[in-house]
Amino acid sequence: MKIAILPGDGIGPEIVAQAAKVLDALNRHGMKIEMEYGHIGGAGYDAAGDPFPQATEKLALESDAVLLGAVGGYQYDNLPRPMRPEQGLLRIRKKLGLFANLRPALVYPELVNASTLKPELVSGLDIMILRELTGDIYFGQPRGIRVLENGERQGFDTMHYSESEIRRVAHVGFKSAMKRGKKLCSVDKANVLDTSMFWREIVTDVAREYPEVELSHMYVDNAAMQLVRAPKQFDVILTGNIFGDILSDEASMLTGSIGMLPSASLDENNKGLYEPCHGSAPDIAGKDIANPLATILSAAMMMRYTFSDEVSAQRIEAAVRSVLKQGLRTADIFEAGMKKIGCAEMGDAVVAAL
Repeated sequence: MKIAILPGDGIGPEIVAQAAKVLDALNRHGMKIEMEYGHIGGAGYDAAGDPFPQATEKLALESDAVLLGAVGGYQYDNLPRPMRPEQGLLRIRKKLGLFANLRPALVYPELVNASTLKPELVSGLDIMILRELTGDIYFGQPRGIRVLENGERQGFDTMHYSESEIRRVAHVGFKSAMKRGKKLCSVDKANVLDTSMFWREIVTDVAREYPEVELSHMYVDNAAMQLVRAPKQFDVILTGNIFGDILSDEASMLTGSIGMLPSASLDENNKGLYEPCHGSAPDIAGKDIANPLATILSAAMMMRYTFSDEVSAQRIEAAVRSVLKQGLRTADIFEAGMKKIGCAEMGDAVVAAL
């Protein structure tokens, strides 16, 4: 298994180092994992003047999977838009054809009290948010800033989806629902946006191929409200790029911390990029206080989806549950009576449990 390791910026190197410890532990117990490191985001710009350097592109294309930390930092805020760290992330997703972004939101029993919602609302929560990742307004053309006839400046972006883009991610959603609770809620804004009206039409058509799955539709503003009102009504949420970006971050707080949310971004052959849902958190970078569990759980998703190794995936997830049962907590999920530990110590604890 060849894995490209892209630590990125901010806390990225710290959290990725802990996931690498876990992969090394699997290596020591009979697996054959080759890890090669590269630069992306601000680190790519610093190293090669490009947030997605050619060497990183080559590495990503030649690897079976990619493990990524996070991108972004205050020092890059004034760079031209094509050189911003976030462009590296968008470009690698596009280059690898990673159209299906799986973001599970799972509440561990030990972290029920860490959620800002009442325990009875989140206890036992297990949601899968499926976000389409390579289309929508983030990639639509034309876009830019222009001057109107009256001399006023105007910013503009274009939202669009092709039928094939919607169909392929819808199939992923329905197949995921078949393995879970056989419920899929498609989230859109069909009462306002033509793109969403088209999205709903295509998803409804694809649903005919999955008669066992209960399909519902919900406007994104209502979905945002329902996630905090009654989140356990959902099983699989299928939505577009921009809505999925927002809803998955909202769902992270149901679990107690965005530091607990892993993600998988897959192509049509299940080659994937695996990363935590959170950002680079430059304000805490280098302080050894970041939560590495989302990154470690992303490595578990890598075993499951790209390498079809369910045993290793479950071993990693069981190790994470074990450290939580031991009362070990990073600062973001700390509560009275628990033991507060740092990023590296949490990584060591997961390896020991593994």
